[in-house]
Amino acid sequence: MATLYTHQGENVRKTWLLMALFFGVVIALGWFFSFAYNNQVILYVAVAFAIIMNVTSYWFSDKIVVRLAGARETNRSENPELWNVVENLSITAGLPMPKVYIINDPVPNAFATGRNKEHAVVAATTGLLQILNRTELEGVIAHELSHIGNRDMLVSTVAVVLAGFVSMLSNIFLRSMWFSGGRDRRDDNGLIMILGIIFAILSPIFAMLIQLAISRKREYLADSSGALLTRYPEGLASALEKISAYSGPMKHANTATAHLYISNPFGKKQNWLSRLFDTHPPIADRIRILREE
Repeated sequence: MATLYTHQGENVRKTWLLMALFFGVVIALGWFFSFAYNNQVILYVAVAFAIIMNVTSYWFSDKIVVRLAGARETNRSENPELWNVVENLSITAGLPMPKVYIINDPVPNAFATGRNKEHAVVAATTGLLQILNRTELEGVIAHELSHIGNRDMLVSTVAVVLAGFVSMLSNIFLRSMWFSGGRDRRDDNGLIMILGIIFAILSPIFAMLIQLAISRKREYLADSSGALLTRYPEGLASALEKISAYSGPMKHANTATAHLYISNPFGKKQNWLSRLFDTHPPIADRIRILREE
C-alpha cells in the first residue's frame, strides 16, 4: 500500500544517478578544457569545484532559498491558522515540525525546502493565506509536506546545483574558444575540439531538460501524496483553481528556485514554446487527476 514515504528510497537512488550523470558531464567538459589548453590541472580543478559547490549548496539550501524568496520566519501567535495546519499535518505525516516562513506577496504560492526532514522549511505567501479557506490551505500544506516526506528536496537541490554548474562551465568553455579566435591549440586533433564545442553547447540543454523532467514529475507525486495525507483531494484541487486564477509574477521570482513552488512563480505561460520549458505541469491536468482519484 502506498504511503507518504513510498518514494523515499527511489528519490535517494535518483539523486545518486543524477549526481553520476552530471558529474560525468562535468568531467567531460573539464577534459575538453584540459585538452584545449594542454593542462590536466584544469580537469582536477573542475571536478573538485563541482564537489565543493554541490556539498556547500546542499548544506545551506534552506537558508539560500528563503533569502532568495524574500521570506521571513513566523510563529504561532503571528499566524495561528497556518502554524496549526502545518503542525497538525506534520504530526499526521510523522514528520518533525518544519520552520514556517511567510512571504509578503499578493500572488498565492507556497514552497518547501531544506536538506532533510529535520532541517525543513515550509513557506506561504500572504496572498495564499488571504484567498484559501482552511480545507484548501490544508491541501497546499499537505502537498508541501509531501515534498519533505518523499525527499523530493534532495533530488531538486542536487539537480539545480549541478545543472547550474554545467551551464556555467559550458559558458566559460565557449567564451574561451571565442576569445582565442576558435583556433585549435592542438592542430592534430581539430575534430576533438569541434566535438568539445558541440558538447559544450548541448550539455546545458541536456541538464535543463533533466531538471524540468524531475520537477514536473515530483509535482504530480506531491499532489498524490498530499491528497493521501488529507484524505480529501478536492481541497488541493480547489486551491489550485484559485491559485491558477492569478497570472502575474511574484516579486522575488527566481529561475533558480522556481521549481520549488507549488505553482510557477513567473505566472501563466503565454505561448507553447515557453510552456515547453515550464518547471511545472499544467495546473488543469493536476486538477483533473486529483478529481479522478
